[in-house]
Amino acid sequence: MATFSPLGPIDPASLSATHEEEEKSAPWIIRKLVGSMTGRIVMSSYESLRAAGTSIVCLSPWGDSSPFLLPCIRFRDLAVHTIVAATGGMAVVAAPVMGSVGAEVIGAFGDTILVELGLHAGFQLTTAAANDLVIEKPLKSLIPIHEKRLSTTAVKVLLITLKYKMTMTDAALGFFRSSIHTDNSLFSTVKDYLAVEKGWFSPYLFASARRPVIPRTMTPDVVFCHGPFLEGDYRIGQTLLSESAMVITFCSLVPTSLAAADKKPTHHSLSIPKLSNLLRSRPPSPTEPEVKHTPLPPPPQPRRMVIVLVGLKPHRSLWTTSARPGESVINYILLNGCPAIVVPVKVGAPLVAWDTLTLEDLWKITLPTEDIDTEETGGTLGGIVKVLFEYVDMCVDWERFVVTGSSGDEASPGPTEPRKALKVALSLLVAAAIRSKDSKEAKKEVDKERSGIAMWRIL
Repeated sequence: MATFSPLGPIDPASLSATHEEEEKSAPWIIRKLVGSMTGRIVMSSYESLRAAGTSIVCLSPWGDSSPFLLPCIRFRDLAVHTIVAATGGMAVVAAPVMGSVGAEVIGAFGDTILVELGLHAGFQLTTAAANDLVIEKPLKSLIPIHEKRLSTTAVKVLLITLKYKMTMTDAALGFFRSSIHTDNSLFSTVKDYLAVEKGWFSPYLFASARRPVIPRTMTPDVVFCHGPFLEGDYRIGQTLLSESAMVITFCSLVPTSLAAADKKPTHHSLSIPKLSNLLRSRPPSPTEPEVKHTPLPPPPQPRRMVIVLVGLKPHRSLWTTSARPGESVINYILLNGCPAIVVPVKVGAPLVAWDTLTLEDLWKITLPTEDIDTEETGGTLGGIVKVLFEYVDMCVDWERFVVTGSSGDEASPGPTEPRKALKVALSLLVAAAIRSKDSKEAKKEVDKERSGIAMWRIL
């Protein structure tokens, strides 16, 4: 029986485990009209009128303070509620009130993204398992935050074009604030009003016709999005996972039946029934044994999430050039010292999400001089890990969580083993992100204000 994430949208019907997500598609003529200069002016005027008198000031759709791109957009309804977090405190969640969304997509997607590999000199060409960083040393005593493999020596730049067929609409955003804060209110003080860091991931949504409405008065630790769904979201997450230098995985691989679904059948794979089977229409005689057919099991529904440190850069220097009619064109930057983490997730887990700390914020943190104890991850590093763990814990399907070493052998099970392993993995990711400040390649290629820890739901 499927379990549901407390981060799901506020609508019980939207959490159907059997409902498939569908990508919205506007008619061709509508997309052309809206994409034209006249259409843009009309849409801009409409949004200004729609927001008049009922709006609150939000970040620019690109996640910055540009006065030219700062319309007063109407804020969609949210249901704010508190949840008991893994640490025992009360976390605050503002989940969107929205219509039906699916849990996963099963089947072939088609060519919804195009990937061009750019800079990758010195970056490992194949993904290496890094589960031994979680299993061997941490389960004994220490988290190896100074492991050599966590040092960034090279970056990889991927130019990904995401195609879509819908017109601009508001993104269904939700906001999470951890229980570790003394004041767990989602609403900020005056000094935080001008902060724009929480919108560093906004270009990902806005360039693909999903306007991120992020109020300036909110101070979330994680911003998450439930839609509108695009098939390319899964593809981008899976691409970043496959292109990462190291992966820490806590779930079984995708069944081969799903991988085969992406392949179109050829004449070699078509099965032609035998003539004798076609001609046999009479029922079997009493002397013939009755053949009992075992019903096929329902198709597998793997739901996973990849957590990765990623940098965003616009195509051709300006963010506006990354939003083409029907296409989002963005450079994604991966660091070879930062492992990707893969976990199984529940129905209702958000489509994409991002931590509001940018790489610029992480680079200001000083790491402990020695590896840290697995039980006492205190200090600033420990606080960041606790925030991430609280959020991810609400997404993870612990019944499908598997702790294995790099060899694939399961670790000795224990009552707290899975959660401890996930905390160790998140500690390694955060520590690797902080250590990347010592990399010349990272400083040269990465925009520290447009980089951070992001999450994609994938198959």
